[in-house]
Amino acid sequence: MRILSLLAKLAVFLLLLGFAVKNTDAVTVRYFLGMEWQAPLAFVLLVMFGLGIFAGVLTNLVVMARQRRELLALKRELHAQRHLHAPVPVDAA
Repeated sequence: MRILSLLAKLAVFLLLLGFAVKNTDAVTVRYFLGMEWQAPLAFVLLVMFGLGIFAGVLTNLVVMARQRRELLALKRELHAQRHLHAPVPVDAA
């Protein structure tokens, strides 16, 4: 199974390397206010892919943080309810 995984990773790497070698033509990325950036197509795609991954991870972290805060609040509420309904010890004095 390890060899199959390694072969799959190697195949993907070779496909992406071939794509990058074949797409070295410069492209112009235009921004607002007349700003431009020229770079090879493969590099521009790699940067945009990386920015997409970063945005997705950042969004996921925000959602996870919100869920963690909600979970902690629910745990505190459950803990408080358990102490309210706990049996009161009777002194045997």
